[in-house]
Amino acid sequence: MKNIFIITKREYLTQVKKKSFLILTMLAPLLLAGFIALITFMFKANETQTKLSVIDKSGIFRTQLKSDKDIKYTFVPSETEKSLLVALKNVEDMDGVLVIPTNTDNNLDILEKNSKLYINKKIGFDAQSKISSQLSEVIKKEKIKKLGLTEGQLLALDQKFMIATENVVDKAKQDDNFAFGVKSVMSMSLMYIIFMFIMIYGVRVMRSVLEEKNNRVVEILISSVKPFELMMGKILGVTLVALTQFAIWITMSVVAASIFNNNYTPAIAQNADNPMAKIGGIKEMLTLVFHNLLSLNYGMIIFVFIAFFFLGYIFYSSMYAAIGSAVDNETETQQFTIFGILPLILGMYGSFSIMNNPEGPMAFWLSIIPLTSPVAMVARIPFGVPVWQIVLSIFLLVVFTLGMVYIAAKIYRVGILMYGNKATFKELWKWIRTS
Repeated sequence: MKNIFIITKREYLTQVKKKSFLILTMLAPLLLAGFIALITFMFKANETQTKLSVIDKSGIFRTQLKSDKDIKYTFVPSETEKSLLVALKNVEDMDGVLVIPTNTDNNLDILEKNSKLYINKKIGFDAQSKISSQLSEVIKKEKIKKLGLTEGQLLALDQKFMIATENVVDKAKQDDNFAFGVKSVMSMSLMYIIFMFIMIYGVRVMRSVLEEKNNRVVEILISSVKPFELMMGKILGVTLVALTQFAIWITMSVVAASIFNNNYTPAIAQNADNPMAKIGGIKEMLTLVFHNLLSLNYGMIIFVFIAFFFLGYIFYSSMYAAIGSAVDNETETQQFTIFGILPLILGMYGSFSIMNNPEGPMAFWLSIIPLTSPVAMVARIPFGVPVWQIVLSIFLLVVFTLGMVYIAAKIYRVGILMYGNKATFKELWKWIRTS
């Protein structure tokens, strides 16, 4: 244990003392926020207002088609149709001409069929969809009016049925739409973080082992320590590096959530059902998001996140360390790394069903089976998981992790000094059986 501690300490301090580690750890949340803002700006920068001249021969759409920031409708006399279509080829401040024919025999179906949009350049898919949707809405209203319905009755037809739900077993599981959306985003985010960090740091361990094997440094190291001690020290050192990053990020997130939550007011709470439409700005939106996060059992969420990352990382990094010791170059790792990637991918994509049914059989088994539980349980935890399922999942993951460490140590002990012999599954089985 002393040697494992020394190696762990060296691996840990080597990583955390780097300026790049400190800078990226502190700036990563800001960089992520900046990246999201940049992507949003890029989408906004590519948006332009589509300018259409409308010739409404039916007289139905003039008062019902309204311009907005995306589409500007300019109604012109029908006599200008030919001249507009000719000018459309060369005019830059007009994107198209919408020609709506006469409403012959009050037949709205023929009117819809014969309407045509002339354009002088490609119009975005969103703009085309919005134009079609607005025209369809006007046609829909006209058809309903033909049935003798009033405007008030028409609005009543479009009113959505909002059903109130109450969980008689556990009222804490009772969520509004916005709270459920926050939990879903948090679920997918935590799952993706676990997946990416296990992959990134696991591959880092594999490459580190392979590098030490190729430059023969390992031959000097194992003259002083046992192969198992070297492997575990390397794995635990990298694990603590990742946990340090998580601890800093979690602290920053909780502090930020607490600051924003101080601005939470009943007025913001009333807008939870439709925050995008009613809340005035990004500050109010963040306040509502962070309030919902703090209302969760975030102590349990943090514990489960750290516990399953720690165990899941040791499980998979032991596998990657064994792979790195068994091969001579990165090309040969491809035939083995698939066994470390597939279970994680299965757990990640299978967990997308958790948002639809967090307590379903798929969610349960993915969060219990050790190969997929590191990502699936973390995806389930924001929605609430019975304590016995968490305990059972951790117990099984501990057992499988110890088994994987034992198997990896067997392979590592032989493979780390094996050169020029291409490893096969048959060869690995021999190494595992070697006492």
